[in-house]
Amino acid sequence: MKKFLLIPFLLFCVFVHAQRITVAKDGTGQYTTVQAAFDAIPSGNTKPVTIFVKKGIYKERLVLDTRKDFIRLIGEDKMNTILTYDNHAGKKLPNGDTINTWSSASFFLYANDFYAENISFENNAGFTAGQAVAVFANGDRLSFNNCRFLGFQDVLFCSGAGSRQYYKDCYIEGSTDFIFGPATAVFQNCTIHSKKNSHVTAASTPREVPYGFVFFDCRLTADAAFKKVSLGRPWQPHASVTYIRCEIGDHIIAEGWNNWRNPANEATVRYAEYKNTGPGAQVSARPAWIKQLSDEEVKKYTLKNIFGDWVPIIN
Repeated sequence: MKKFLLIPFLLFCVFVHAQRITVAKDGTGQYTTVQAAFDAIPSGNTKPVTIFVKKGIYKERLVLDTRKDFIRLIGEDKMNTILTYDNHAGKKLPNGDTINTWSSASFFLYANDFYAENISFENNAGFTAGQAVAVFANGDRLSFNNCRFLGFQDVLFCSGAGSRQYYKDCYIEGSTDFIFGPATAVFQNCTIHSKKNSHVTAASTPREVPYGFVFFDCRLTADAAFKKVSLGRPWQPHASVTYIRCEIGDHIIAEGWNNWRNPANEATVRYAEYKNTGPGAQVSARPAWIKQLSDEEVKKYTLKNIFGDWVPIIN
């Protein structure tokens, strides 16, 4: 084998046998950046690979490509392991292109069978930046456990019609439409924190997809100054969002939801609630187009029914 081919071949062999990569800013791991670890994963990967990220603030625009599947991204400490960038809509790229919502993310996640734990994902473009996505979650079978999603407008883009995503024990904060997109996503025991009088969700669930965003046993909070937040507005007419047994603070408006200035959406949206608690959960002022699930109807909301043949990783 020629000498110039030997080094990359040996590095590939080390990767295949190790199946674990450590990222550390101080140089104590194999890589000092998360993107370098992603780049080391061969396209077409079919075996679980763990990327352990030591504490630190990693300012990177991250891309995990399609066909780099089965990655486990594990942080040392969710409060101090922060993946951040400051892309935002309207910003000019070096090639002259203008960033929009779809291209504004800090982390572009295209791979399937991805799992993240104990990490903060942030877009720190700021309050006035407009659309500024922290995670563009486009792959299928994505699990996040004990993670934080930080930013302002359009923080978590649950992208990809048909994508299935599971968020457990996570903290998600933002200002406007900060959980949005067409994917099917379950949020279990998460804290959803509003930082503006605006909207929590902006689902764009396709008509033929039975479940959009489902929140089980979550806690909805806000900064004390905010008292005019809606549970969601429809980015597309058949948006599907359901809150089940959630604790909802007094920042949520009495009517609960918003039709995005289009009364026609009221005939097509699939917004539902079941036995939520807290001052923002009172259903007496909810409009007729918001469904209050019965004890029998809520039985359909199981992970098996929502996700089909996929069983998410639950630690």
